[in-house]
Amino acid sequence: MDKMAQTVQKQALMQTYSRTPVKFVKGKGSYVWDENGEKYLDFTSGIAVCNLGHVPEKVKNKVAGQLDRIWHTSNLFEIGPQEELAEKLAALSAFDRAFFANSGAEANEAAIKLARLDAKKRGKSGPIVTFKHSFHGRTLGTLSATAQEKIQHGFEPLVPGFIYLPFNDIAALRDLAKIKPIAVMFELIQGEGGVIPAEQEWVDALVRACRENDCAIIVDEVQTGMGRTGTLFAYEQYGFEPDIMTLAKGLGSGIPIGAMLAKEKIAQSFTPGTHGSTFGGNPLSATAGLATLETFAEEDIIEHVQKQSIDFWTKLEELKAQFPFIKEIRGKGLMAGLETEMEAAKITRVALTEHLLVLTAGPHVVRLLPPLVITEKETALFAKKMQTVFAKANQNDL
Repeated sequence: MDKMAQTVQKQALMQTYSRTPVKFVKGKGSYVWDENGEKYLDFTSGIAVCNLGHVPEKVKNKVAGQLDRIWHTSNLFEIGPQEELAEKLAALSAFDRAFFANSGAEANEAAIKLARLDAKKRGKSGPIVTFKHSFHGRTLGTLSATAQEKIQHGFEPLVPGFIYLPFNDIAALRDLAKIKPIAVMFELIQGEGGVIPAEQEWVDALVRACRENDCAIIVDEVQTGMGRTGTLFAYEQYGFEPDIMTLAKGLGSGIPIGAMLAKEKIAQSFTPGTHGSTFGGNPLSATAGLATLETFAEEDIIEHVQKQSIDFWTKLEELKAQFPFIKEIRGKGLMAGLETEMEAAKITRVALTEHLLVLTAGPHVVRLLPPLVITEKETALFAKKMQTVFAKANQNDL
């Protein structure tokens, strides 16, 4: 295709993304290839989607088998793979029931609706508390829950019923008794907000305050779930059980699926007609979710993440020691944010020239989300490439 035809095609797209002018046509494991055959080390995992690497063999084979049977029926009928996936997720978590959607935003919408409906049935009313620098999605409801003005700007009036408190601020939690919320909703690591982990002491205080004030706890694990932080779900590392949890991204290994899980006492508020999704949990996406969970179990992915995280963080600390403009390293498991004095976007641009893919999380944070199947050899390659990237980015002429 000539350049003029390509330009016409691009103009036909809504301009909602600042796209990097590289087109990837193949992926396998920790690598992707562009249309010119150039190979890149991918430390983005499609923004924490391809947790098992690109085109994981077992997931591919299961999905291929389902393609020969049936793709879609709608939720007007029973769906075997969906029921099995719900059962597996319940067995692996602190929850009893699952609702399936197509994305993290839709899973969070479902969580918000369930919390409101349950409160109404119990004769309660009040706002949902979320936290500054959070990110819960881009639908009108979830961007209203997202406490970032840059996400909300231009879409006013926002959906009412949300109050924002500062993250990791124990003193601010005293306001919960006065606010009387029906629920709190938060991430255990704020990914888009700068890769900021929740502090254990703050989580403990938040859980106590929620129990004292009879408000539901909703944990958004869209980015932290599915092994990213070293346990299947991040809440497991904090010593409490949420009432509602949301998942997406890594659940389908690249096949779109979202899930909202809840304990029975809240889940029972969803009855026929209260919520729905045409595509949510259809045979194809549910099969991808099942195959992903099966691969986690068969290949001991969680144990692998815990082992590789040690090597990963050692390499990050070595980079910090070598380059003083790296101010802080934050995160857990195979989710890290490097706060730097220079613009993060500049670092990602230079990384691309070294055939390395990394992300930003705000103006000065480089976000790293390598595949959970990363090897020591690939981590060493990443560290070597980053040395070159930081050295180049630190030159005044770049």
